[in-house]
Amino acid sequence: MRTIRPWWGLGAALLTLLIIGIPTDIIPNPMFGRDVPVRPWELPVLLATAVLTGMYFSLHQEKIAPVMGGSSLALFAVACPVCNKVVLLALGSSGALGIWQPLQPYLAGVSLLLLAAAVGWAWRNPCTEKCGVPEHAALEE
Repeated sequence: MRTIRPWWGLGAALLTLLIIGIPTDIIPNPMFGRDVPVRPWELPVLLATAVLTGMYFSLHQEKIAPVMGGSSLALFAVACPVCNKVVLLALGSSGALGIWQPLQPYLAGVSLLLLAAAVGWAWRNPCTEKCGVPEHAALEE
């Protein structure tokens, strides 16, 4: 029997939306700003990241590593290219705009593929005893 926990998924999706959206200023706020305007593809990537993360957590809570990699990459993918101190130190501002910024959409694609793979894995491997479902109930599916 597959156990789906919609409240876990909704909470994870909302938390992901806020954790990535606020510091990257995709969700406008007074604490953070951007030197480069939000690009048209960034909001859909943020929303897809939140939905996929929520789907994973509604299916599986045993292991968070599979979904954390994709979500972390999404953060770097949608962040302002010249606001990232590590990128600025490594490439300078012209490198951040000329090298890093063109790579960000590809990084977003990789992050969404990783998240989709994590959701697929969670669907095929339902939670058992650690998630509160007896082992024999999971085998009856």
